[in-house]
Amino acid sequence: MSLAEWAADYVNLVLAVGRHDANFVDAYYGPQAWKAVAEAGTPRPLPELWAEAVRIQEEVAASELLPDEALRRDYLLGQLGAVAAHLARLEGHRFSFDDEAEALYQVRPPRTSEATFEAALARLGQILEGSGSVQDRYQRARERIIVPTDRVDAVFQAAIAEARKRTRRHATLPTSDHFSVEYVRGKSWSAYNWYQGRGTSVIQVNLDLPIAIDRALDLAAHEGYPGHHVYNALLEQRFAQGPPEGRGWEEFTVYPLFSPQSLIAEGTANFGIEVAFPGRERLAFERDVLFPLAGLAPAEAERWARVQAELKVLAFADNEAARGYLDGHLDRAAAEAFLVKFSLRTEAQAAQRLRFIDTYRSYVINYNLGEQLVRRWVEEQGGTVEDPDRRWAVFVDLISSPRLPRGLGL
Repeated sequence: MSLAEWAADYVNLVLAVGRHDANFVDAYYGPQAWKAVAEAGTPRPLPELWAEAVRIQEEVAASELLPDEALRRDYLLGQLGAVAAHLARLEGHRFSFDDEAEALYQVRPPRTSEATFEAALARLGQILEGSGSVQDRYQRARERIIVPTDRVDAVFQAAIAEARKRTRRHATLPTSDHFSVEYVRGKSWSAYNWYQGRGTSVIQVNLDLPIAIDRALDLAAHEGYPGHHVYNALLEQRFAQGPPEGRGWEEFTVYPLFSPQSLIAEGTANFGIEVAFPGRERLAFERDVLFPLAGLAPAEAERWARVQAELKVLAFADNEAARGYLDGHLDRAAAEAFLVKFSLRTEAQAAQRLRFIDTYRSYVINYNLGEQLVRRWVEEQGGTVEDPDRRWAVFVDLISSPRLPRGLGL
């Protein structure tokens, strides 16, 4: 068999697994006949699908390939290993948090001590005005930058337009490039990018909880430019499409969410915010454009920028809460209390985040650890803050390649 034949088997396997887990297939834009077959009749039994994953993986690993096929084979092997692990979990195998993260995303998440979080909270205490606990002062500060509901769309559209403009200076996007926004409720996530294929995405923004103005730019860049939308569009353009535009690699017509690809996708989407809006440039855009559009006081922008730096550290509280909760060391109430204390979420926000963890489990590492690892790799390739053009070049190369975490030495 050839890699093309194994790739087709892999795509059909992922679609079949999607019958057992509605969250598994994040995007598909391959042959509709394959999707129709996968959705017809009774779902294939989990043991049969697991055996299929192992069979394809073993055959690909044992194959003799041309030198220029090594990267493609490594991608397939990494994705197949994760599919097999996810199938084992669906069959009832209980992974520890760390083992699951390694099996699905190719990294073993390090632990972050409570002392690290306490130190970040102490630094925040020096930044935030007023009296009372850091949590109380943080929430009061955040309330001052909540975007009024009737201005949310205007703020988002401005953030998306600027993020798109900056990205297009460095990445050649499909001529069909299009990105639209919908507002929803009743979701466990704050926003989601649904890639439709052919350079088109729909982002859904959850309005259940108030949106602070910094989240507007975060979501525009993370879900859109140069984040998920661009990542999917470039992979489709370079690999999924047939010649002459692409290589016709069928494995890139499907995106299984619980796979190593997600650490790259989420890590680059988070780091891409900083690539597109480095340091003072972000502050200036938020202060001079987004704050006025939202009807908020621009004077709040500078202080909030300093707060955001410490929130990067506190983001790792999600991993520790998820580890303790999923491994049975924290009950639901204790996990929510941990998130309130160390991630500065309100009780409602902590409950929402735990609902996310119920569904997506160790996936939480892909945001914070993924960003940290992607930043390290980009900087090791010379993409430092001091050389923004090189940073963009390395970043765009990463989001338009089939590299997985192990291929980056992460």
